[in-house]
Amino acid sequence: MSAPSMGDLSAAVTALASLTVRFPDLPGVAVRITTVYPDQLELAAHDDLSAFEAWREALGIDPEDLVHGVQSGGTTRVLDAHTVFMGAQVRLIGFAKIPAHVASLDVAA
Repeated sequence: MSAPSMGDLSAAVTALASLTVRFPDLPGVAVRITTVYPDQLELAAHDDLSAFEAWREALGIDPEDLVHGVQSGGTTRVLDAHTVFMGAQVRLIGFAKIPAHVASLDVAA
């Protein structure tokens, strides 16, 4: 099996280029395009769930389709959503710290 070519990344790259043109005022997020998932564009908002929410709305992702989780021993909230945009799979991820007093309440429950 041959390694993916740059052409194999075209759906994700095209989607990213289109998003920057359509939504130039949305908050900047971490962007990831990889040969592991060549048709996927990953957008990640770190420590800013308002940025995640702005992108979720712009991409038309229903709040009911969000997957919520925690990581790092219950100290980080993770929101994960998926959609298709211009032929690319788009994964939107939001990370936010859970305040210590809230995290300790979750552990005690």
